[in-house]
Amino acid sequence: MKTLEQLLETDKPAIGRVRTWIENSERACEVLPPSPQREDLLVQLQVSTRSPLGAVVYETGGILIDGGWLRILGSGGKGRIGRSLPAWNEARGHGFLLVADDATSGFFAINGGGLGDDPGKLYYLAPDRLAWEPLGLPYSKFLRWALGPELEAFYAARRWPGWPKDVAKLHGDRTYAYYPPLWAHGGGPDTSERRSVKIWDVYRMRMESLSQIG
Repeated sequence: MKTLEQLLETDKPAIGRVRTWIENSERACEVLPPSPQREDLLVQLQVSTRSPLGAVVYETGGILIDGGWLRILGSGGKGRIGRSLPAWNEARGHGFLLVADDATSGFFAINGGGLGDDPGKLYYLAPDRLAWEPLGLPYSKFLRWALGPELEAFYAARRWPGWPKDVAKLHGDRTYAYYPPLWAHGGGPDTSERRSVKIWDVYRMRMESLSQIG
């Protein structure tokens, strides 16, 4: 197990690149302050700050994109995202690492071998699907994609009139869930009721549904 000193990159920390991507982005973006426990969390994660993933966990409490529609997980804290990336993955990530989620209960994960034959690439579990879908992007390119214009088209069909006002009031540890679910018979954006719920509850229900279909 690597020590904190071994994980802290002093020559070329990736946070410089991450900040440049954010500064050059046309999307609304808020970088949350890191948690006081960031050193312990980095050791727990065992990822160097030379990588964008380690840098985000060590240098930020998380990153809110489009007013909080998309939440990139960091070290958490007492701001709009309380959960840290390492803590969020305890007993949840099985063969993958959950790194981000969105306001419509969609989840992003890095494949650790449990999602396909492309370890290190991002997958997305959409609210209207019961299968992880490959995005074909490593974490660094995922960050740039999330901060770029492609995000608009990706979410166009899932956004509703007035969504910025709704999302602005949504805490980063909550998400909108649909009843009946979008993937279930009778579920749909125009027929299902949308509610704000704890993201822990949504994730648990999604995993239970995935396990039932094998």
